[in-house]
Amino acid sequence: MVGHPDLTVPTLALLEEELRSRLVDRARTGRAGLVRAGKGLPVVFGRAARKAGLALVTVLPSLSGVPAYVAEPDRKAAGELLLLSQMVRLVEYDPGDRASCISADEALVRSCARVLAIWDGSPSNGRDATAHLVAYARSHGVDVEVLWPRGAQHRTVPYAEARGACGLTGRSPRTTD
Repeated sequence: MVGHPDLTVPTLALLEEELRSRLVDRARTGRAGLVRAGKGLPVVFGRAARKAGLALVTVLPSLSGVPAYVAEPDRKAAGELLLLSQMVRLVEYDPGDRASCISADEALVRSCARVLAIWDGSPSNGRDATAHLVAYARSHGVDVEVLWPRGAQHRTVPYAEARGACGLTGRSPRTTD
């Protein structure tokens, strides 16, 4: 799953039920969902996956094979995701480096059978890599399903706050949605 990191609280609530209903079929087929640990959408996806009976894999950053420090505000969210997960996957990337995060996301997308994109269709803007990851998935032959429910909105995030965030767009691996 990939998606915008700046969704409003009402949008996240709307998405949780929508995601749960979409993930039920994937759970029946033995698929798994993959998200990169972080606040907002990844936690909503994790909760929806659990309610749908879908196995969840949470990706944590690692540096030289050792789990990397997860900074606030993502630490609490990472903890919840770990409790919801059946598996943890360590991926080499620096969560404080946007380019490193995007490279990790691209590697995860390449391992997917399908990507569920929570995306309004907007282009990349230097803070949000959702459009880039959708295009990247499509260019690598990964099936992309776009979800943007009626009434979904972004919150206003100061550029400096969002720029350093490695975000959360959640991710999906092979046999994962």
